[in-house]
Amino acid sequence: MEISGKSKPQPVNMKVVKPIEATPESFKEYGQVIEASPDGEEFGPKDAQLNLSQGIPRFYIMKLEKRSLKFSTITHHANVTQCLGSIGGGVWYLGVAKPSIVETKENAGSDARQSKCGHFYVPPAVDKVQVFRISGSKFIKLNIGTWHAGPLFKPETMDFYNLELSDTNVVDHTTHNFKQQDGIVFVIDD
Repeated sequence: MEISGKSKPQPVNMKVVKPIEATPESFKEYGQVIEASPDGEEFGPKDAQLNLSQGIPRFYIMKLEKRSLKFSTITHHANVTQCLGSIGGGVWYLGVAKPSIVETKENAGSDARQSKCGHFYVPPAVDKVQVFRISGSKFIKLNIGTWHAGPLFKPETMDFYNLELSDTNVVDHTTHNFKQQDGIVFVIDD
């Protein structure tokens, strides 16, 4: 229904999600959980399997403020893996959904969309979003294309290290807005 040329806003529903602890096993469909290993141990499958080949890597510390335990947007990067971890091992949360990048629009049917970055993808389904709790001295490596919302946390501010490409948030940043597209805001219950 249109009123004065504008679409009537969709009612917003809250979807309460219980987080699960991020472990190498529980997170494997979305990326990796990297935990401490002994100094001198050779590179292997427990190390972050990175793809930073499309540009200049950027490793930096982000100071984030007021990232409460709710979200309505989720983002993916089609050309790079990304690593996130809290400095000091504080508890934080990350909403995720499996990668949904497709080669062509025809491969995905009518649900496929083209990102402003040029690739095709299928928006993540509301019921496929999972929230993880990350605690202690470990970090998360996101696979290419993994949808993610966060870091989210309870304190007023937290610092995080972030490894991506120097231009990831300029040239490789696709966002789905659940509030606008699906009438949903996710609320983390922990």
